[in-house]
Amino acid sequence: MSETSSTEKTTLLDLNWRCGPTWRRASYNTLWCLMGCSIGDMGTILYFQVSGIGWPVWAIMSLAIFNGLLTSIALETLILSRQMALRLAFKTAIGMSFISMIAMELAMNVVDVAVTGGAKLTLEVIPIMWAAGFLTPLPYNYWRLKALGRACH
Repeated sequence: MSETSSTEKTTLLDLNWRCGPTWRRASYNTLWCLMGCSIGDMGTILYFQVSGIGWPVWAIMSLAIFNGLLTSIALETLILSRQMALRLAFKTAIGMSFISMIAMELAMNVVDVAVTGGAKLTLEVIPIMWAAGFLTPLPYNYWRLKALGRACH
């Protein structure tokens, strides 16, 4: 199946998972989301790491996820505002990728805690966090592009 009409429901089984242009677009979108999430998430973790404030790991990670979501929405809104009105850009940024952002944030923070044993940034953990944050939502982002009727060309 090379094309999906917007009125058809696309299931995971009948989806064309070999569409190079869609994978490239999904990867591009995911990278922008990763950048936005990383700014808030890693900035929060770094703040607590440097300041020595003794919050429990779950509290730091919860705040990091929240801040990552906020900065990702802000960055996507800024990018989209070049193509549409600011209000519509904000609504689009929230609606198009909120599930993706949550999955990304959770993956990054689970990796951080699993590798470092806490809320810590090290040169070793950051690339692993980014890889997990990129790969976790990527299939969902691909599916969203295909489910909205984008076809392979």
